[in-house]
Amino acid sequence: MVLVAPSLLSADFGCLADAVRKIEQGGGDWVHLDIMDGSFVPPISFGAQMVASLRKITRLPFDVHLMVNHPQTMVEDFAAAGADYLTIHYESTVHVHRVLSEIRKRGLKPGISIVPSTPVQLLTELLPVVDLVLVMSVDPGFGGQTLIEQTLEKVAYLSSRKRKNGLSYLIEVDGGINRETCRKVLQAGAEVLVAGSAVFNAVDPAREIGKLRCG
Repeated sequence: MVLVAPSLLSADFGCLADAVRKIEQGGGDWVHLDIMDGSFVPPISFGAQMVASLRKITRLPFDVHLMVNHPQTMVEDFAAAGADYLTIHYESTVHVHRVLSEIRKRGLKPGISIVPSTPVQLLTELLPVVDLVLVMSVDPGFGGQTLIEQTLEKVAYLSSRKRKNGLSYLIEVDGGINRETCRKVLQAGAEVLVAGSAVFNAVDPAREIGKLRCG
């Protein structure tokens, strides 16, 4: 089953509650929330307080992606805010395994992400301890970018490792996902598609979500 996780990064920040309702009414499976600190990536988005406010209006799973340095300092806040999945970047901290363990200890599902320039093989030791692997198919920080097709090789690698070793993590792809690119992303082995501009710039977001799910 393909899951679609529309990203609020491409929504109108003045109407995020409406955007969440639009995701829910349009058949989205998860709400993807990009947390940016202005350091790991240039922009600043929003924090745990905003996530907590949005948590009150929906039961959809919150897929929180920490694009931040020192993610260990934020685990407790996002757990309290109502995150379901909490994904950190391999590149963001030295003690990745420790942070992932802390995320699970707090009752959340830990995820690990890599930017396009990071070799996917570096995740080998972490794959048995995560519930989600997020492959960034664009350089993180801004919406509306074009998918970097070489990143799909990482998706195929993760899919092969998952089958070979009987692992259970979900493979998520974020960046340049739209109705023109989703089929090749799914064929590579993706199971969760993050789409921002494709959904929120569409005349009919619900129809767009359906197109993405079908590939």
